[in-house]
Amino acid sequence: MKLVFLSNYFNHHEKPLSDALFAHPGIEYTFIQTEKMAEERVRMGWGIDTKDIPYVRYFDDDPEGNRDLVMNADCVIFGGVDDESYIMPRLEARRLTLRYQERIYKEGQWKFISPRGLRKKYHDHTRFKNDPVYLLCAGAYVASDFSLIHAYPGKKYVWGYFPEFIEHDIDALISSKEENELLWTGRMIDWKHPDAALKSALYLKEKNISFHLTMAGGGELEDSLKQFVTDNGLDKFVTFTGFLKPSEIRTLMEKASVYIFTSDEKEGWGAVVNEAMNSGCAVVASHAAGAVPYLLRHKDNGLVYKSGIQKELDFYLENLLKKNELRCKLGKNAYHTIAGKWNASYAANRLADWLKEIKETSVEKIPSPMDMAECISPGKGYDFAHRDL
Repeated sequence: MKLVFLSNYFNHHEKPLSDALFAHPGIEYTFIQTEKMAEERVRMGWGIDTKDIPYVRYFDDDPEGNRDLVMNADCVIFGGVDDESYIMPRLEARRLTLRYQERIYKEGQWKFISPRGLRKKYHDHTRFKNDPVYLLCAGAYVASDFSLIHAYPGKKYVWGYFPEFIEHDIDALISSKEENELLWTGRMIDWKHPDAALKSALYLKEKNISFHLTMAGGGELEDSLKQFVTDNGLDKFVTFTGFLKPSEIRTLMEKASVYIFTSDEKEGWGAVVNEAMNSGCAVVASHAAGAVPYLLRHKDNGLVYKSGIQKELDFYLENLLKKNELRCKLGKNAYHTIAGKWNASYAANRLADWLKEIKETSVEKIPSPMDMAECISPGKGYDFAHRDL
């Protein structure tokens, strides 16, 4: 089967799944990149030299040939491209297509009532609801967003992002961790709420709890965050590293015992959660980010706090630093979650089985090898019994 993945650019988060699909014996795989990577992403270490990657093509290098490939492939995965013209001829020809999609209402589902927005969503999505177009939900709240516009009924599937899986001796990894080391990573921008991690640091300091927090990344809030550290006497407790390469972030995760993830609903997924879990961290995460309801089971392989509720974040971090057994249990279970299911190899095999089944039956029959996505509204991603560890 000829499978094409069409997206804006190729990055380190796309590569593991692409490698697994390229290596699969039943798939002839091509990745088509439509644009150059944004400079900010390059500074963050996301750039990849693709000259020696045999399946990557740049659309503008051969527009006619690539349009033909997109039209005539057995299946196309379409994700991360705002320009619908790349895929519209295929959709209108009723060819098998998978939309790899994050949320469309990250700023609030109330926006779906916009008449102009509804016309656009109808043109791009809803009018194809009876055609062989399926939705790969890259986030737990995606299915809910698309249900509002009556798109892809019965054709929404659990999906996500699949960063590189690194195999560890998990017992040895847990034993080697710095037990009081906390880690936050990412762009220091408002909706990622890096300030929440520093507010927790101040809380822990005032409670005389031993800890160290590493803040890896940078962005528009970096200067104000550093000023907060200075103003509150946290210099001995907090280290800023600036942007690091993905491999360097993984090294920090392997050392840290606790990973703090504070993004709100504008975080469509949050691949750092996968990476921290793979690294055996006990993850404390905001409920609002798309990856969290899919990846984390509260009090089993991580802890989930209600986005924006600082007291809950403080409470969980205090308890993790005090309770070594709980911290180790969450870290080990997190690792096994990624090793067992949330990795590129598993995802590629499930997708290949799905494609085989749909090819051998008919597009009207809903294939079984992948999990159907439940419609979880953003307000329902947080329904746990909290504050009792």
